[in-house]
Amino acid sequence: MKPMTAGAAPPTPDEIFHLRRCAAGRETADIAIRGGHVVHVHTAEIRLADMILQGRHIAAIVDPGRLSARRDVDATGLFVAPTFIDAHFHPEYTMLLPGETARLVVPRGTTTLLSDPVCIANVLGSFGMDMIGATTTPLRLFAQVTPDVPRRGHVGIDGARVAQAEILERVQRDSAVGLGESNPFMMDEEMAEAMSVTIAAGKRITGHTARLSDEPLWAYAAGGVGDDHNAATLDEVLERLRLGMIVTLQSGSMTDYCEAILGHPELLGLVASHIAFCADDKHVEDLHDQGAIDHHVRSAVALGVAPATAIRMASLNAASHFRIDHLIGSLTPSRLADFQLLPNLTSFRPISVWVDGTEVARDGVALFENTDPVPRAALGTIHLGARPDIAVRAESHPDGTAWVQAMEMYDGYYKRAFHVRLDVVDGAVQPDPTNDIAKICIVDRHHSTGTAGVGFVRGFGLRTGAIAASTNCDNQNIVVIGTSDSDIHAALTAMTGMGGGYIVVADEVVLASVPLPVAGLMSDQPWETVYTESVAANAAAASLGCTVHAPFMILAFVGLNGVPDLGLTEMGLMDVATQLPIPVVMELDGRRPVCRCSASRPFQRDSF
Repeated sequence: MKPMTAGAAPPTPDEIFHLRRCAAGRETADIAIRGGHVVHVHTAEIRLADMILQGRHIAAIVDPGRLSARRDVDATGLFVAPTFIDAHFHPEYTMLLPGETARLVVPRGTTTLLSDPVCIANVLGSFGMDMIGATTTPLRLFAQVTPDVPRRGHVGIDGARVAQAEILERVQRDSAVGLGESNPFMMDEEMAEAMSVTIAAGKRITGHTARLSDEPLWAYAAGGVGDDHNAATLDEVLERLRLGMIVTLQSGSMTDYCEAILGHPELLGLVASHIAFCADDKHVEDLHDQGAIDHHVRSAVALGVAPATAIRMASLNAASHFRIDHLIGSLTPSRLADFQLLPNLTSFRPISVWVDGTEVARDGVALFENTDPVPRAALGTIHLGARPDIAVRAESHPDGTAWVQAMEMYDGYYKRAFHVRLDVVDGAVQPDPTNDIAKICIVDRHHSTGTAGVGFVRGFGLRTGAIAASTNCDNQNIVVIGTSDSDIHAALTAMTGMGGGYIVVADEVVLASVPLPVAGLMSDQPWETVYTESVAANAAAASLGCTVHAPFMILAFVGLNGVPDLGLTEMGLMDVATQLPIPVVMELDGRRPVCRCSASRPFQRDSF
C-alpha cells in the first residue's frame, strides 16, 4: 500500500528540468495524448492539439504530431478536458471513507475535493481530521481547516476539542487551501485571529452566509471571507461578488441552485469567471444517481452555458481562487496531468480519467482499489447512557393545548420560526402528525449524560414512526424526529447497538438502517453496499409519510445554530441571530403567545 497523501506536491527541480527538455524537443516524453480536441479554459477555446506528458506533469500542448513520445494514446474524436474540482465538500456526508468516495467520483471526472471535515473533527478532533484528510487512492484532498472545534459560543455537549494554536498551524500547511466555514453570527476575537492568520498565510477563508444580507453579510465579509456556497439566486451572487467573494454554486442532496443561477447565461458576463462548483453535502446515492461535479457541468451546458465556460467553472475558477492553479485546474505546461477524455460535451461521462499522468478510470469504472485502513480508534463512539427525558412539559390552557415555538424546514436546511398550538396530555406537549408537526430530539452521544434538547419541526411529512441519525451538525449528537415517544426511544436504543448511522422505526420495530460505525458518521463498507442500504432507508422513511428528498441529510441540519431562524442543541432551543436560548413553550399575553425569537422582531443592528 502506498503512503497516504493529501493535496499535491509541486514539481521538483529534476521534474522541471526534464519537462523543459521534453517541451523543447530535446528529450522524448513519456506519453502523448494525440488527436483530441483540447479544452483551453483560459481562453474558452476548443482546439485540435496533442498533449505531451512527462511523469506527473504536462510538458506541452502542441500542434498534432509536433513532439515525440515513447507511448501514444489515440484521442481522435474525443475532447481532452481538465478534471473537476469540488470547491467545498464535507466528506462525511457521503457516508463513505475517502477511498470509497474516490472509487465513486473519480471515474466521473471529479478528482479533487476541497474538504472541510467539520463532522469528524467534532467527534475525534485532530485524529479524525487527519484520518479523512488523506488517501492512497488517486483523489486529491486539500483541506479547508475547520475553524473552531467545538463551535465558539455553542451551547451544547461536545465530543472533541482542537486548540486554537493547532487550527492556526494547520491552516498554514501546504495541503490546506484555507480556513473552513464558520458561523456568520459569531464575531469573537479568536475567530478574528484565525481569519488574520489565514490571510497572512496567503490562504482563503471559506464562507457560509446563510443567505444573509445587509449588516450581517457585510460584517462577515469584513472578516476577509472570500467565497460563499449559500447564494441561491443570481441577485445573491451579484451581491456577494460586489463584496469581493466568489460563489461556489451548490448542488448537493438538499439543494440545487444550478438553474436559478445559470438559467440565464446571457446575463452572466464576467460573473462566470467568479463562479465555481461545489456539492457541499451529498449522499452516496445522489453522487451515484446524479453525479458529482459532472452534474453541475452537465446542468450548466443544458441551461445554455458554453461548454468551455462550464468546464472552467468546474476547474480553473476553483483552482485560481484557492491559489492552487499553479498545480491543477487547467491543461497547461508544468501542471499536474489530471485530465479526462470525453466523447462529447453534453453528457460529460468520461471514457478515461487520468491523475498524475496515469489512467485511473475507464468507462465509468475505477482502475484502482481502496486499501485505506480503518483505524480501530475511530469505532465505538456512540455513548448514550441513561434513557433521556424527552417530554416537553407545559400547563395546558382550558382547551387542553399549549403554544410552542417551532421550526419549519424550507429550501433544504433553512428554518422558519413559527408558532403552533399543540395538545397537552398528562402535562406533556404532543406532536401533531396530521398537520406535519413532529417532535425532534437531540441527545448527547459523547459522554453518556442522557441530556436531550427537544422541540417541534414541520416539513418532513412524517405520519407515523421515527427516523434518527448520528450525523448532526455541528457536534454530531444523535438527532431523532418522531410522532411518538415510544418510537423515538426505540430508535435511540437501536442506535446504540449499531454504533451509529441512520435508522427508521415504526411501532418500535426497526424497518431499515444504514450502519455508520466509523465515528458514527461513515461506513467501513464499499460504496455499493452503502448505496443499497441508503436507498432502502430512504424508501422506508417514505413509507412512513416522509416527503422530502434525502431526509437523513436534512435531519442532520435541523438543529444547526448557524442557519436562521432557530437551532436546537441537546441543551435546548436557540435563536440563531442572537445565539441565545429561548423557551419552546411560549408565555401568553392574554390569549396571544409572546414570541422571544429575533425573527419576529424588526431588524436590530445588535442582533448578530
